[in-house]
Amino acid sequence: MTENTIFYFEADNPEMIKAFHKAQETFRYFWRELSWEYRRIVPALDVACVKVAFMEHVAHQTTPIVEHMWINEVEFDGDTISGVLINDPNELTNIKNGDFVEVPLSQISDWLFSTQGNTYGGFTIQLLRSTMEEQERKEYDEAWGLDFGDYHDILLVYEQKEYPEHLIEHPMSINMKERLIEFLKEHPEEITNHDEAGYTLLHRETVSGNKSSVEILLQLGADKNIKTGKGKTALDFAKQLGWEHIVPLLEN
Repeated sequence: MTENTIFYFEADNPEMIKAFHKAQETFRYFWRELSWEYRRIVPALDVACVKVAFMEHVAHQTTPIVEHMWINEVEFDGDTISGVLINDPNELTNIKNGDFVEVPLSQISDWLFSTQGNTYGGFTIQLLRSTMEEQERKEYDEAWGLDFGDYHDILLVYEQKEYPEHLIEHPMSINMKERLIEFLKEHPEEITNHDEAGYTLLHRETVSGNKSSVEILLQLGADKNIKTGKGKTALDFAKQLGWEHIVPLLEN
């Protein structure tokens, strides 16, 4: 990908603002895929990055400078997204390429991952491509080193058209059920352990939208009422991220 692909906020462009909101609403699918990528022995993703709106207030200017730039090495705890900036700002002076950043979900403006020649997400990218002539669009794709396909057809999950059920459950969540059961029986302490921020495995699997894993954890005695250091239960994360298939498991 090109590391210097920067987009500027277009306050009077409702279609771009709509693309920002769509990226935020569907970010859970990006994180679900990336969370499984981090568990793979052999990586499957060619690109995985998130675009963030960075802002700087400048003296004698009534409006701040805003640049939308990409981060990778992304992590997500259900509330905050973190990563490393991979762009060189054009105007901003309060951040630079290589900086570690932490932002709320409301500050992202796009997400993108690619695997096996297909791209997923890229809402602002596809909107920009829709305004280009065919040759310009081809050159744009070549600059990224990716085939973005039909700008009318934005995919959210791998093999979405072949297996629409992947929108509900990631196939690895299902395929790893027996291995997870075996692991937890050998290491039962993992059911109750929590990290420095107070997250249990139940919290993490809920944030990642893994219904099968949540079911197993509950069956093996995970306490769904445990709160993180910031007072969030797994149910809170399921609701705020829109994992509707997991909410009933944690409400019962």
